[in-house]
Amino acid sequence: MADLTDTSPVAFESDKLEWDKHKASISYGVPNSSNWNGSCAVIAHGAGGPMYSPFITYFHAELAKRGFLTVKFNFPYMEARRRIPDRADTLEGCYAKIVERVRTGPHVPKHIFLGGKSMGGRIASQAVSKGLEADGLFFLGYPLHPPGKPQKLRDAHLYELKTPMLFISGTKDQFAGKDLLEGVVTKLGDKATLHWVQGGNHSLDPGKGKTVKDETYNGLVDLLQNWFNDNALRGPT
Repeated sequence: MADLTDTSPVAFESDKLEWDKHKASISYGVPNSSNWNGSCAVIAHGAGGPMYSPFITYFHAELAKRGFLTVKFNFPYMEARRRIPDRADTLEGCYAKIVERVRTGPHVPKHIFLGGKSMGGRIASQAVSKGLEADGLFFLGYPLHPPGKPQKLRDAHLYELKTPMLFISGTKDQFAGKDLLEGVVTKLGDKATLHWVQGGNHSLDPGKGKTVKDETYNGLVDLLQNWFNDNALRGPT
């Protein structure tokens, strides 16, 4: 258990899951009890980097400082230090297991938002399309198509969703052509919001040095905080 005091803004807890020969490590960012707003954000990693990557670690810690219970985890293949991602059903099943653990754990959030970087966000949306409940989905660089293959869109399941969605994407992201992503979001209608990071790559970095990157990421935490709060009262869809 975390040791929370009145002076500690965030504490971190570790947990592990095992099921069907799969394993996953979990890290919780736990706000001070007087600061917690009752909402939780689950942030899944992308295909190539674990939950301990600087990108995931940043959003995990900063959102916790803003009063959100934050959760990051390793998918089974990453936990086993394999390079090739698991099959989609295993990834989706893992995400559902993580959410079940969060909902039945000691903190019991009132609202839960699911998403992540690249593949992690996509898997969250696929799991929700198959029945996993969430108050909203957030995508930190949605991988709409493989680089150089804009004809292979990964959007079909998105149109089945009623859940509010926030897409945060770089204008130079090779995994999401600007016109293509704008078309998808337009087709999704009022349930989807799109925020562009000008010059941003697949990691939302404008490529103008550390100061600009830090300012950009801090602004994205502001954006996520406001979007989570705006959607918290709508309840699962």
